[in-house]
Amino acid sequence: MDLKKSKEQMSEAFLTGAILSVVGGYFDAYTYIARGGVFANAQTGNIVLLGVKLMEGDFLKALTYFIPIFAFVLGVFVAEYIKKFGNSRHLHWRQIIILIEILVVTAAAFIPNGERGFKTNDMIVNIAISFLCSLQVQSFRKVHGIACVTTMCTGNMRSFADNLVHYTDTKDKQSLKNAMKYFLINFFFIVGAIISAFLTNIFKELSIIFCVGGLLAVFILMFIKPLDND
Repeated sequence: MDLKKSKEQMSEAFLTGAILSVVGGYFDAYTYIARGGVFANAQTGNIVLLGVKLMEGDFLKALTYFIPIFAFVLGVFVAEYIKKFGNSRHLHWRQIIILIEILVVTAAAFIPNGERGFKTNDMIVNIAISFLCSLQVQSFRKVHGIACVTTMCTGNMRSFADNLVHYTDTKDKQSLKNAMKYFLINFFFIVGAIISAFLTNIFKELSIIFCVGGLLAVFILMFIKPLDND
């Protein structure tokens, strides 16, 4: 892609989206393997389990599902306030989001996991990852001209199928291109999960530190081309 001719922000470039999808897949596999079998990226399961525990009258357990949901919602508010007030001459607000991710991920890597008798620690990390995924979802909502997310797959799968159906009906080449973009974003998410499974089985809770490399790459990429406030 010719950066000089393209009007696309680096925050919406396909390379940026691919890296963030790898990180998103890494997060999900990490929390499942190293932090108590939890998928922290999306909140659908937590909402269902919150309802189940409320129905059972187990309010203390329900609270453990409510907190990551709250953290996810809080992340949206924080992202919007950073967008509104965080731009400076030297950093774009999305770069501030990435810096927050780097700091939280680094801290999480050194929090002992539940196997060492610190079950509360796993919950703290899962809440932190829910918060980070919310920041990322809210801040990076487009990839190479399409609306998509980099921390979960369901919406991207629907959009992939929708564009593919539209292509088979109309032979519109742009729909086929869009379908392939959604497919590749989900593919990179799976790649992230595979890498995470491999590294987490070796390095346990410390393995999340490898995400810093991808996040740092995104941070640097956004210096390549001036960004606007969107």
